[in-house]
Amino acid sequence: MPLAGVMLFVKDLPRVTAFYRDVLGLRPIDDTRLPDWVEFRGDGVRFSLHAIPSSVAAGISIDSPPRAREHGAAKLTFAVGDVEATLGAIEAMGLPLLKRWWGDIEAVDPEGNVFALQKE
Repeated sequence: MPLAGVMLFVKDLPRVTAFYRDVLGLRPIDDTRLPDWVEFRGDGVRFSLHAIPSSVAAGISIDSPPRAREHGAAKLTFAVGDVEATLGAIEAMGLPLLKRWWGDIEAVDPEGNVFALQKE
């Protein structure tokens, strides 16, 4: 059975939406947008962000720069046109890059979610 979509729960929906839109080039779908939901248009699996309810979000603190959440059950991989330039843009924002012992470099979004990049 093919995977149809991936959803990420986030505390600051506008900030994380801007990150994935402006840095990774994902295009939000205006027709499905809700105050607590953003879907992005893509060629494969649909990626979406869902705001954590404010009552829950109030108890979550995000460090600046964010601490990498490396012990989650999943890690996303995004295809970009220029991996090095995208990593440079992420680093310039003050977000951590994770240099792996096997040679890869992974990145962290504004809330600490770790993800990988690959060439389109």
